Amino acid sequence: MTTAPMNPKAGVSGPGKFAVRTDKLEMGSTAYGEGVETQAIKSGAPLAKTGDVRPARAGDVREAATQAPVTELFAETTRPGEPVTAGIDIGPGAPSQALMMQKAVAKTSDTLAKMLPFDTDGSIAILYQQAVARGD
Repeated sequence: MTTAPMNPKAGVSGPGKFAVRTDKLEMGSTAYGEGVETQAIKSGAPLAKTGDVRPARAGDVREAATQAPVTELFAETTRPGEPVTAGIDIGPGAPSQALMMQKAVAKTSDTLAKMLPFDTDGSIAILYQQAVARGD
């Protein structure tokens, strides 16, 4: 469909009415020749349907927000059999492994060691020594 190669040195097109294609792409006539080819390509498979893309009106958003269930701060629990400490490593309930979250594997001293070359006043060196002493 193109009649000329793309020109990478063409630069940016101008704004508005001064806009010019910089890729030299010319579609040709859609009534003759290339138009027939384009229609044949389009008829090969059904085109995707675009859903309703209009923005929601403010009134619709407010109405949807008032219909959404909101749990009050002091409302009764919806999980009466689950302890408050579920998901943490203190007290009854499932431990933190139940959340399947990965803990940080880097030690504090390793992180501080990477910062040592940029330490201008010695404060990172002090923190590094303290972390090594603690085993962090």
